[in-house]
Amino acid sequence: MTTTTRSTGAAAISAAFERAQAEGRCALVTYVTTGWPSPEATHGVVLALQAGGADVIVLGVPFSDPVADGPAVQRAGHAALQAGVTPRSCPETVAQLRADGLTAPVLLTSYANPIVAFGLEEWVDACAAAGVEGLIVPDLPPEEAQPLQCACEQRELALVYCTSPTTPPERVARIASQTQGFLYVQSPLDVRNAAATVTDALRHQLATARQCGRTPIAVEADAARPEEARALAPLADGIIVGSAVVEKAAEGPAALRAYVASLRGAMSR
Repeated sequence: MTTTTRSTGAAAISAAFERAQAEGRCALVTYVTTGWPSPEATHGVVLALQAGGADVIVLGVPFSDPVADGPAVQRAGHAALQAGVTPRSCPETVAQLRADGLTAPVLLTSYANPIVAFGLEEWVDACAAAGVEGLIVPDLPPEEAQPLQCACEQRELALVYCTSPTTPPERVARIASQTQGFLYVQSPLDVRNAAATVTDALRHQLATARQCGRTPIAVEADAARPEEARALAPLADGIIVGSAVVEKAAEGPAALRAYVASLRGAMSR
């Protein structure tokens, strides 16, 4: 009997985007806070994301000062902290999910402070041992990320960098050359926190990112419904949905799975 070795790190993330492209659609990247709606329910939530068709799953590490997050993610993070979720327990959750059959690529996203407090090398070790494919640290610019970048490279973890609507084109090019797996494009607030609309500003932002590198680009559309996902799909290689996933997760795995499946079904190009 032959066994299949699971790809890891940036290779696993790239493979997920390539599969989506081969199927003629945009990749679906879903976000949910670790420990939401409760630590006990997280397993069912994440497995529902996979069952619904998420290509890549991002798990958030709850933080006490989540200044860059929307209201739904902030509420979920507060509830997770109150329930005792810690930076240490997040990789442990991934390890348990792998044992329970999770095969989709997983990234952990965290503000820099919890990682520094945990210990950078220790954090990366814990993530690699748990079966995490990559890390996202939205408040850590590439110029300050060299120690983390080196630690990730040594353990074959992807480090995904972010650009914002105000990032100058020359800086987008520099970030795009350093990111691994995909380039995380933070969208304008009208797209990120409301029903997504394809504005001229967003088209320009994505076109700039597209010209700056060959790495897949994934754009935030936190509150996306299937119709918005359909409109965004031709413009990016992936769509990242967070707030709507967090809210739907509170309704239970069945509702979440159906919602994710509806998004994936709308992403054909």
